[in-house]
Amino acid sequence: QVQLVESGGGLVQAGGSLRLSCAASGRTLSNVNMGWFRQAPGKEREFVARMVWNGMRYYADSVKGRFTISRDNAKNTVYLQMNSLKPEDTAVYYCNADLKGNYPGPYWGQGTQVTVSS
Repeated sequence: QVQLVESGGGLVQAGGSLRLSCAASGRTLSNVNMGWFRQAPGKEREFVARMVWNGMRYYADSVKGRFTISRDNAKNTVYLQMNSLKPEDTAVYYCNADLKGNYPGPYWGQGTQVTVSS
């Protein structure tokens, strides 16, 4: 079992930045595929970014070059640095563990709201 707790969401103006954190317990993240998904109102949950256990990173085309996923093994925490935010990035962001490719694994955090104003 993996327990995930996100933090760091909030309200920001377009062009601004936020950093989301996902603190994990129950397993060591250094050998777990971790990722972020988001769900905007009225839309399906979508893949945002993932980091494979060996350090490889993958991003959705819509966030490539603006978002960065990283991991601090000592803190057992995964981050999502979001720069140059756009109103269309507004969504609830979810941390996820044990991804298979870009498909989510069974472990989800509770989500954190990100709102980007124009």
